Amino acid sequence: MDKLNLNSIALKEIVPGFHARMVHTDNMTISFVEVEKGAVLPEHHHMHEQVTRMVEGSFELTLDGKTILLEPGDIVVIPSNVKHSGRAIEASTLVDVFNPVREDYRSI
Repeated sequence: MDKLNLNSIALKEIVPGFHARMVHTDNMTISFVEVEKGAVLPEHHHMHEQVTRMVEGSFELTLDGKTILLEPGDIVVIPSNVKHSGRAIEASTLVDVFNPVREDYRSI
């Protein structure tokens, strides 16, 4: 068993305004994300299933053409290959879980 402290993990910029601390296992990636107010997540899709939990702030998420507002405590499931994008209405904190592991995030 490995014990980690979140603050000991380097903060890396995924896209402009989105900064994450990542933990990778053999089968998943957990990304603890801090988002600057007004930062935009361009529309994209990936093979990974994704579960997002909103921790702080408010975030507008467009998922398969439908826009929803995420607030603290909200959880959304993003299926594999579904287009999604977003915008931070306020400075926000989110936790993203991806399966399988995000190999592309290992190199950031």
